[in-house]
Amino acid sequence: MSKSYRVAILGATGAVGTELLELLASRNFPVSDLKLLASERSAGRSLKFKGESLPVEAVSDRSFDQVDLVLASAGGSISKTWAGVAVAQGAIVIDNSSAFRMNPDVPLIVPEVNPQAIANHKGIIANPNCTTILMTVAIWPLHQVNPIKRIVAATYQSASGAGAQAMEEVKIQSKAILQGEEPIAQVLPYPLAFNLFPHNSPLTDLGYCEEELKMVNETRKIFGNQEIRITATCVRVPVLRAHSEAINLEFATPFNPDDARAILAQSPGIKLVEDWQKNYFPMPMEASGRDEVLVGRIRQDISHPCGLELWLCGDQIRKGAALNAVQIAELLVEKNLLSQRNTYVAREK
Repeated sequence: MSKSYRVAILGATGAVGTELLELLASRNFPVSDLKLLASERSAGRSLKFKGESLPVEAVSDRSFDQVDLVLASAGGSISKTWAGVAVAQGAIVIDNSSAFRMNPDVPLIVPEVNPQAIANHKGIIANPNCTTILMTVAIWPLHQVNPIKRIVAATYQSASGAGAQAMEEVKIQSKAILQGEEPIAQVLPYPLAFNLFPHNSPLTDLGYCEEELKMVNETRKIFGNQEIRITATCVRVPVLRAHSEAINLEFATPFNPDDARAILAQSPGIKLVEDWQKNYFPMPMEASGRDEVLVGRIRQDISHPCGLELWLCGDQIRKGAALNAVQIAELLVEKNLLSQRNTYVAREK
C-alpha cells in the first residue's frame, strides 16, 4: 500500500490556495488528511476537495500537530510567523512567499531546473517568484547546452500576481470604463483596466523595484551561478492570470535558433508555440489554465552574434505558484524525503 500524507494548506481561501486544492485532487497527490488554514476572517468557510466539503480553520499553534506537509501561500509575514512553528512540530513547509527565498539554508526549487537541491532542506523549501519560475523553465535547457552570460528580461504581469481581489478589481474597472465611468483603484495603486504601469513593488536605491531584483537574485541562486549578468523591467498589464516575458539571452558562443527550438520542443514543462506564417506565438489567453510554459518567437538577436530572443507566456497562478509547489511536494515523495518528517526536528534538539 502506497504511503499517504497529512497536508495543510495555509492561505487556503486565496487564489493560489484554491488552485493548490484543485491540483492536489487532479494530480492525485497522496493525501490522507487535509487541513485548510486561513486568517480568522476566513475561518468558518468551507471548500470542496474531491467532492467533500472541508472547513476552513483559523491558523493557530495547534494547527500543525501531526501534519507532514504544509503548502503555504498566505504572504511573507504570515509565513515568517508560522513556518517555524510548523517545522518545530515535524512538518516540511513549501512556502510560496518571498520570506525565505534568499536564505542560504533554504532551497529555492524549480523541479525542471534544480531538483537535486531539494535534499538540502532543513524543514523549509521556497517556491520562487512567478516570473522567475516561468523564465528559468524556458531558458535552463538552453543554458545546459550553451552557457548563458547575460539575461535581459521584460515582463508583462497579470493582475493575478496581486491576488484574487486585484483580478476582480480589473473586471470592475473594465466595466466602469466601458460605461463611461471613472475606474477606482483600491487593490493596486492605479487603475489597471485598459492601462499598464511599472510593477508596483517597492523601489530600491538601485532604481529597480523589488520584483525586478527577485528575478536577478533568484535566478542566480536557482542556477547556482552568481556570475550571470541579469537585468529586468517588470510591468503590470491588464491581463487576468497569465504572465508574459520577452527574454534576450547572450550565450558564450553563437546559438542557432533552430537548435534552440529543437531543444525546447523536447524539454519538460515547455510547449513550443510558433507559426511564423500566421504571426502566431504564445498568448496569455491561451496560457491561462495550462501547466506548460508556452515559448516561441525564437530568433537571432541581430545586435549580437551570440544573442537569442524568445517570448513566453505562463499561468501565474498555476506554474508560477501552485503547480510548482505541488511539483516540489511530488519530488519530496519521489525521493522519499517527505516521510522523514522528524529528521530536522531531531537534529535541532
